[in-house]
Amino acid sequence: MAKDPKFTARETAQIGWYIARMAKRGIAGETVYQGDLERKVDRIIDGAREREARQEADAAAAEKAARKAAAKAKNRK
Repeated sequence: MAKDPKFTARETAQIGWYIARMAKRGIAGETVYQGDLERKVDRIIDGAREREARQEADAAAAEKAARKAAAKAKNRK
């Protein structure tokens, strides 16, 4: 399984809320359906993974642009 990403404060709060709702439903009985809440938590985790991947790609692009600008400035001198 993939490593969990770092969550924002909002994502942490949402996951905590859904887990609390799952616990409440768990108290009601074992036959209570919780799949909808599990899907919501999975969706938040997937969104956080996508966000981290985007941030990494943006950082790599910014680093590449900075190296290119530095090389261009060095060649002008």
